Amino acid sequence: MNDDDAARWAIRLGEGALTSAEEQALDDWLRADERRQGALLRAEAALAYLDRGRALADAPTETSNDDDPSVWTRRRFLIGGSTLAGLTAIGATGFILTRPAPIEIRTALGEIRRVPLPDGSVASVNTASDVAVTMADKRRDVRLNDGEAWFQVAHDKSRPFVVEAGKVRIQAVGTAFSVRRHDKGIDVLVTEGVVEAWVEGHEGQRTRIAAGSKSFITDDARPIKVASADGAIDRTLSWRTGELALNGESLDYAVAELNRYNARKIVIDTPALGRESLVGYFRVDQPEAFGQAIGATMRARLRVEGDTIHLSQ
Repeated sequence: MNDDDAARWAIRLGEGALTSAEEQALDDWLRADERRQGALLRAEAALAYLDRGRALADAPTETSNDDDPSVWTRRRFLIGGSTLAGLTAIGATGFILTRPAPIEIRTALGEIRRVPLPDGSVASVNTASDVAVTMADKRRDVRLNDGEAWFQVAHDKSRPFVVEAGKVRIQAVGTAFSVRRHDKGIDVLVTEGVVEAWVEGHEGQRTRIAAGSKSFITDDARPIKVASADGAIDRTLSWRTGELALNGESLDYAVAELNRYNARKIVIDTPALGRESLVGYFRVDQPEAFGQAIGATMRARLRVEGDTIHLSQ
């Protein structure tokens, strides 16, 4: 097994969403050798350390023959010298990390990323989101600064997996759940296992949320209410495959969701039209196709002005 291949995949994953062909190639590469998943995770962890150690670009080692140390990129540390050698090079310069470097995951408008984490967990990050992950010896901390993410958490009782979103905290050991930030709180949806939720400063009011359940948790520490979400889980998380799934939701709701993903916005000019309900699956990155479908099914008029798609009756 070649660590350079793992490093190349780690770098490519860090550059943004993979194409369909690249996703297939990555899956084939991982399946060919069970050790490769671990190698990829180690390479991604090495990239996180290297990102934290960018000061190396201004301080070449004594063995360097480069005239311009700014060309010391993380690719050169990882490829052609193995991931382990890359980390050793960091230590040789005297750059010492006193705490784990956070892994920053940011997505652009319309971008959806699936990111393996160094502990074996996976984060699927939705459009226009900002996530920071810190893997420490006794705890795994995730800060959701903005947007939405779904986490499939590797089981490790000795290191709780805690998501911070505003004042809300969600703790899991080995489970799967999504978190979405809003102005005054967060949506939590649990797909596997159980999580505990609380508001900072109110740790005594921890609430358990089990698989198939959801909750909207406010920042003002109101009692946490848990409701069943069994019938809506797959639809709510359909964004992971780039889709919007609707089962009776209003056109207003559908448009608000689609506008999260696109620079070209949809505007409903007739309020009564926005209250009409919809059923079906739609691509989140095809607002014009959605508008055309609404025009055909609801006899709505479609008008495009610049980056705006108008719907009216």
